[in-house]
Amino acid sequence: MSDPNPDTAHELTAEELAAIEEKYDEGAATRPVGANAALFLRAIAIVFAIYHYITAGFGLPADHWHMGWHLSGLFILTYAFFPILKTKGAFEMRKGPSQIGGIPILDIILMILGVAAALYVGMAWRGIEVLGIEEQTFRMGNPNNYDMVFGVIIILLVLDIARRTLGWVLPLIISLFIIYALFGPYFSGLLQHPGVKFRTFVSSMYFPQEGIFGVTLWVVSTIVFHFVLFGVIAQRTGLGQLFIDNATILAGRYTGGPAKVSVVSSAFFGTISGSSVANTVSTGALTIPNMKRLGYPGHFAGGVEAASSAGGQITPPIMGAAAFIMAEFLELPYTTIVIAAIFPAVLHYVGVFTVVHLMARKLGLKGLAKEQLPQFAHVWREGWANIIPLIGLLWVLFSGYTPYMSAFCGISLAVVAGMSRLKEPPTLIYALAFAAFVVWKFMGGGFDPVTALILLTGSAVGTLNPQSRVKLPEMSESVELGVKYALAVGAASAAVGIVVGVINTTGIGFRIGFMVTQGAGNLASDIYNLLSFGQFAFFAVEDLQLFLSLVFIAIACILMGAGIPTTALYIMLVSVAQPALAQLGVPPIASHLFVLYYGVVAEITPPVCTSAYAAAAIANSPPFKTGISAFTLGLGKIVAPMAFVYAPVLLFVSSTGFDLWEFTYSATSCIMGVVALSAAVVGHWLAPMGAFNRILCAIAGLVFIAPSLSADAVALIIASPAIITQIVARRRTGGVAL
Repeated sequence: MSDPNPDTAHELTAEELAAIEEKYDEGAATRPVGANAALFLRAIAIVFAIYHYITAGFGLPADHWHMGWHLSGLFILTYAFFPILKTKGAFEMRKGPSQIGGIPILDIILMILGVAAALYVGMAWRGIEVLGIEEQTFRMGNPNNYDMVFGVIIILLVLDIARRTLGWVLPLIISLFIIYALFGPYFSGLLQHPGVKFRTFVSSMYFPQEGIFGVTLWVVSTIVFHFVLFGVIAQRTGLGQLFIDNATILAGRYTGGPAKVSVVSSAFFGTISGSSVANTVSTGALTIPNMKRLGYPGHFAGGVEAASSAGGQITPPIMGAAAFIMAEFLELPYTTIVIAAIFPAVLHYVGVFTVVHLMARKLGLKGLAKEQLPQFAHVWREGWANIIPLIGLLWVLFSGYTPYMSAFCGISLAVVAGMSRLKEPPTLIYALAFAAFVVWKFMGGGFDPVTALILLTGSAVGTLNPQSRVKLPEMSESVELGVKYALAVGAASAAVGIVVGVINTTGIGFRIGFMVTQGAGNLASDIYNLLSFGQFAFFAVEDLQLFLSLVFIAIACILMGAGIPTTALYIMLVSVAQPALAQLGVPPIASHLFVLYYGVVAEITPPVCTSAYAAAAIANSPPFKTGISAFTLGLGKIVAPMAFVYAPVLLFVSSTGFDLWEFTYSATSCIMGVVALSAAVVGHWLAPMGAFNRILCAIAGLVFIAPSLSADAVALIIASPAIITQIVARRRTGGVAL
């Protein structure tokens, strides 16, 4: 596939965009079902969403019931929409005696077994005397036959729904963990352990606190689902378009305007969505054709969008599911994670923005004409109300309330802004209902006066939205879509709970972590002996050991990230990284974010880079070449983790403390490093850059990333020939306007 002429670039239809998202986001591809089955499943999806919405605002049931209901919904909808094998014919409507409403009878049987196994924990929690089932407390570690049957069923079915929604890679890796737990005595060396008896294993994986009913499923069912739903509803009611319009106003008129619009709009979009592929399709539908019209090569246009959109999972305040799980693992408020992620996210977008700017200057591309830009007054006159839900959500979140309460308020305000209009009195029921909730919470001490006033004001002002009202059928479709988006992450969270259970039971995380640090230490000693000259050495052994450990873990993240969702990858690898890096003195929050960032990097790293492939489909460009462009554009995300491990002050909230001067020079150093690397990648800074100067800039950029005044001085010395050459070349050409 080759790039078409930029002049022939066209905007894709909604159907074409949906097809692209389904092709490259495995969790978005669903099979058609019969009309009656579709109505039934829509009702299930809406009930599923309403249940989570109500429990977020009015209180959660017991964990075993809450997660059981969530799993039940996952089983019903996954087995209804996802075929057993993703063949070409599997996504075609089928009729026959083995189908009911287009759903195979086998899948219906599996659906029923899954629901029974998910709800059995709650039903048998206090015991079932007529069946001779004791209270759950007395069965921990000593499961009865009912426990064993339902436990085995749920383990197998959880792996199956993960396979159906996400492919084979994740279930196969989880199966290796299961084998390790059961056959520990047969492993050798440090990996050997006494093994876990089969009945004990099933009990640990099935009963709450560990395994499937553990922290990962709790976080997704209690927090993540609500934010996914908020993102879909907020986009449907106009917040997404408001972001794109404002990004165009801010960046469209400058050099390489449409590409910068892509970066800014993806950064905005990342604040409400944790899905890289969804971000790519949503914003890329507009920005990629515009970039191609301006003169950007198709592979570069797609790479810009993919690299920018991949930042959604690391962009505060609403990051991907992994960030919420991180907060639970670290036992920190989610707002602490959000604050820590601010500068690394900025560094990522600075990197993408810099490459885009330098490429535009290299190609001589201009910005959009004034008449092509949206009018600021018109955009805000029409769309101002769409920002209210995000303001309400952020206020509640940063006022110390639970993340799910903030999501409840955000969803409520999005519904009000989308569906309530003062000039249509019957529609005010949505605004009045939310206002009554706020007053009820305030009267009971649940909301402080300022929060209650802000939410009530938002509810009232939202009814003045001048845009067309979203009708109930349209909102129902959005809710159903939000539930479908959440199926894959829900399946992954349930399945990866098995990994958490195995890690806690066998201690494999500490074992592998020790192997990583030991191997890095041995290699560091060899390198030290090779590079040292008597009493003089460039680096200490400890510094080399830390650097090599980081490189090993980063490579593992990128390699394992080929085909594994970021959330599942984070959970599996942080169990290795945390013990390893803790031994080397790295603060916990830095090691957790390190793994998360490199897990996200895997999404734009060939050969498996789904975001880049989705962008390539929109840009009509070679997928692999687009992936390479996305990878080079994502340099900021690649180097940022190294920077905040060496300088935890960049995370603001690290246990090492915050020092303004240290933060200032560390942040400046990192930004200079990203700029230097960007110039090396593009081959242009103030003027075209030769191969030798590009090499100097690349080396200097890497040295800049190790934040210290001495390293910065060395980096400047290395880069000085390139800097001088560029300044002289620019003066000769009379300067180039920014």
